[in-house]
Amino acid sequence: MSSPRIAIVSAGLGEPSSTKLLADRLRDATLTALTAHGQHAEVVDVTLRPLAQDIAGNMLTHNPTDALAAAMKEVVDADAIIAVTPTFNMSYSGLFKSFFDLIEEGQLASIPTALGATGGTARHSMVMDTAMRPMFAYLKAQVVPTGVFAAAEDWGAASGLDRRIAREGRELADLMVAMPRTREGDPFDVSSDAFVSFEQMLGHA
Repeated sequence: MSSPRIAIVSAGLGEPSSTKLLADRLRDATLTALTAHGQHAEVVDVTLRPLAQDIAGNMLTHNPTDALAAAMKEVVDADAIIAVTPTFNMSYSGLFKSFFDLIEEGQLASIPTALGATGGTARHSMVMDTAMRPMFAYLKAQVVPTGVFAAAEDWGAASGLDRRIAREGRELADLMVAMPRTREGDPFDVSSDAFVSFEQMLGHA
């Protein structure tokens, strides 16, 4: 039986990038928590910065390059996702949004997902609830309760960032163990012949 695969999607624009650093720390926290469950996972990095031109070109041509198609496949086929974006004007970056706009509704259904964001000040922290969660709810991903926002001052030793990262890593690992991704069909597809109505469940059909 193969190990589950975690896709780490980071949309940082700088080099080095605090967004990539947060993504890597969420990855490490998740792997540590999985080890406590006696499990191991493989990791694939999907860094969006090198794909920026490919993503922009695809918006015009609807014809992804090989590199972009491979990155999309890594995310869609993953058993779990860690997605982290920088914050601009209280929202995710255009690069982050443009990449996930390529994912069709339902392709991320049931995938355990952890979200993170970085920004200059803590006043941008609402991005987790106002922008990121609604988008991933639309994509039907299984998003963990904790979301980590890291402002510039949070990288200090006494900020509590490590504690929040560890908690989100545990939540993602717990979800991966308790609710592994369903591979056969979309559990949210109500058009399926297997769909059972509320009336049938109540015995009134």
